[in-house]
Order: sequence, then C-alpha cells, then structure tokens
Amino acid sequence: MTAAALFQSVLASLPEIVVITGACILLILGQFLRKGRAPVLVWASVAVVLIAASVTLMRAGDAQPAYAGMFIADRFAVFFKFVFYLATVLTFLLSRRYAETEGIGSSEYYVLLLLALSGMMIMASATDLLSVYVGVELMAICTYVLTGFLRREQRSNEAALKYVILGSVSTGIFLYGVSLVYGLTGTTQLDAMAAAVTGDPLDPGLLLAVVFIVAGLVFKVGAVPFHMWIPDVYEGAPTTITAFMSVGPKAAGFAVILRVFLNPLVATSDVWIILAVLAVLTMALGSFVALVQDNFKRLLAYSSIAHAGFAIFGVVAGGADGIASVMLYLLIYSFMNLGIFATLIMMRNGDFSGEIIEDYAGFAKSRPGLALLMLLYLFSLAGIPPTAGFFAKFYVLVALVERGFVMLAVIAVLLSAIAAYFYIRIVMVIYMREPERAFEPALTPLVRVTLAFTAVGTIGIGLFPAWFLRLAQHSVLGAN
Repeated sequence: MTAAALFQSVLASLPEIVVITGACILLILGQFLRKGRAPVLVWASVAVVLIAASVTLMRAGDAQPAYAGMFIADRFAVFFKFVFYLATVLTFLLSRRYAETEGIGSSEYYVLLLLALSGMMIMASATDLLSVYVGVELMAICTYVLTGFLRREQRSNEAALKYVILGSVSTGIFLYGVSLVYGLTGTTQLDAMAAAVTGDPLDPGLLLAVVFIVAGLVFKVGAVPFHMWIPDVYEGAPTTITAFMSVGPKAAGFAVILRVFLNPLVATSDVWIILAVLAVLTMALGSFVALVQDNFKRLLAYSSIAHAGFAIFGVVAGGADGIASVMLYLLIYSFMNLGIFATLIMMRNGDFSGEIIEDYAGFAKSRPGLALLMLLYLFSLAGIPPTAGFFAKFYVLVALVERGFVMLAVIAVLLSAIAAYFYIRIVMVIYMREPERAFEPALTPLVRVTLAFTAVGTIGIGLFPAWFLRLAQHSVLGAN
C-alpha cells in the first residue's frame, strides 16, 4: 500500500480511530480520577462520541474505499454509525446514576462501551469477511464483559458465561464459513462472495459456506434458531447494557447482512427463501413466548426477537426500498426501545428494581406523565398508529407487497397482532390496576433528557415518516 493510499485509508476510518483513541485516553484518565468523579467519565465518553459523529458528518459524501478494499466509508455506513452513536450516547446518559447505584461506575465500564461502539462501526463499513470478523469480535468481547459487570450477582455471571460460550460457537461457525468461501473462491470480499453465490450452477460447498456465515450473523441479531442466549443475557446483564445490546449490536448485525444484499445479484437469487423461513420462525417464537413472561426484561428480550424477525422480512423484500425499510425500522426501534428501557432504569431505586410487570400496577395513578410515556413506547413497539412504530412496520409491508410477497406480508400482520397483546397487557396493568406498593422513580435530569429525546424521536418520525424513509433510501443509493 502506497503512502497516499494509506493516508486515504486513515481518513476514511478517522471516526473509528477517534473512538478507539478516546477509549484508550479514558482508560488512562480513569486511573487518576478519585472515587465519586463519575460525571467526568460520563461527559468525557459523550464528548468522544460527539467528536466521532462530527468527523463522520464531515467525511460523509462519496464512497471512500480503504485498506485494499476491506473497508469503505459511504452513506450507508454513515446512517448506521449515527444509529450506533444514538444508542451509545443515550446509554451513557442512563448510566450516570444507574452505574453508581449498582457499583459499576468505573472507567472500564465506559471504555468497554466505546470499544464496542468501534467494533459496530467497523462492521457497518466492512466490505470483506475478515474485516467483518474483526468488528464482530471487538464488539462481542466487550459485550461479554459488560454482561457480567454485576460481579456479585449470580444471574449476571451466569448470563455472561452463557453468552461467551454461545458467542464463541457462533464465531467458530462464522469462521468456518469464511474459510470455505476462501477455499472455494479465493477471496473474502463481500461482492465476490455475492457473485459466487448467484453463480450457475451453484456449488453445494459454497451454499454450505453461506449457510455458516448467515448463521454466525443471525446470532448477533437474535434470530431463530440462534436466539437462545437473548432472554438470559437480557435479564442478567445490567439494565443499561441490556438497553445498549438491544439496539447497537442488533443494528450492526443487520448492517452486515444488508451490505451483502446491496448486491443486486443476491436479491435475485434463491437466498431469500432461507431468510423468509428465518423471519417467520423468529417472529412467531418471539411473539408467542413473550405472551407468558412476567419479568419485564425477559418480555423485552422476546420482543427484541420478534422485532428482529419483522426486520428480516424487509431483507427478504430486498432492493433499495426493502433495504431502506429495514434501515428506517432499526432507527425507529432504537428510539422506542431505548425509551422503554429508560423507564425501566428509572424504576431502579433502593431495593426496588421494577423488573416485574406487576410492579407497575396502578403506575398511571401515581405518575400519570411517566405512564403516558410508557404508553407511547409500548404502542409504538406494538405498531399502533400514529406512532413511529406503525410506519416502521408499514414500509416493510409495502416493500414485501411490491415485490410480490403478499403471503409473507399477511403472516407478518397476523404475528404483529399477536405481539400487540403482550404490550397492551402491560398498558392494562399500568392503567387498570390498583397500586400494590408505593415507590419513587429515580427521575434524574439525565434520565429526563433521555426520555424526552426518545419521545420526540418516536413522535417526530411518526409525524414525518416519508422524510426519514427518503434519508434511508438516499443512504442505500449512496452505498458502493
């Protein structure tokens, strides 16, 4: 690589360099801060993300290939990076008091979140299976540690152990698929792999390789049959980390999957059949199992699985409209899911965790304003108009119908109707039950900011969905 090419590569990856450098500085800074200086860590972490976001915005424009075709900075990557920035900054704000309450407010906590962010950013820009692997592992290793950050709680340790074991298995499956692709095609480039997959006749060994790679990726988004880690990890991890994982890593996994489907050859191949089956099974399992959950975090875990299934329907639709609908879906999901987790984190006060659904009985009578916010997020997750969640699902269904997948659209609507029940069930507990105990939510200024921001996002996108869809479409067309 020439000096000019190396310089161009550094410029293309400057946001990632900013985040990783900031994490290293923060790690050193944390060793010199006295106990009780957590606000410094929070605001320093937020500053790192904001600087990276500014650099990303300044560098946004034409596609900039880097590192010999293994990395690219284009509008598609920029869209996803801002979803990651949103999830990370709001997690930092929610962590300010929660981390102190749980005794996990050390600098390592914030450093690991920043490094996980850098891994997701690499995944969004990766155009080679090896760079995808680097991003996946950087993100995964950090989330493994963050899951077990509540070292004194058995369920946190158990969740981290399960996550590490299952994550390692998925990594091994993914790498085996990569090795098969390289052995059969002599390349690990995503475009070359996509072209080989659509070859005629298709090599059975190559099809097996693609199955392994897809299996490794759908583990990250929580699709069936690689969903088994989600309920235990969501319940055992610190709630702020659960909120982060429900949005960031899921969006990163979809970024890689969509990057493959940006290739028109893949959209016209038979690969969609595999994804269609995954979408139906994933949404069905998430919707039906969530009906019997009493723990709020486990219910949201199965809700996350169901939403992953619905998003996969957009991948099945393919084309610019299908991919844009998934991107919009993930953006909207980030707002409404972080919002509902913010209300859950707010309830953690003293010995009251707010993790049991019955804890919210009569919440509307004691805190009508907060109950109204929960109603907004729950209705949006259920896809009830005129919230943003309705339009997230609507555009996916439109993409399916336009591509002729009418039966899949009908199945998606029916499963959405089933999924709406467990959200409405929580609303009934909040508004139609008598309070069982008195409690005081930990409504700090930063939690208020997070709730306000997510509420504005959930309402705002619902008011102007077409503008945000055009933004997603513009990002798709700007991808190389």
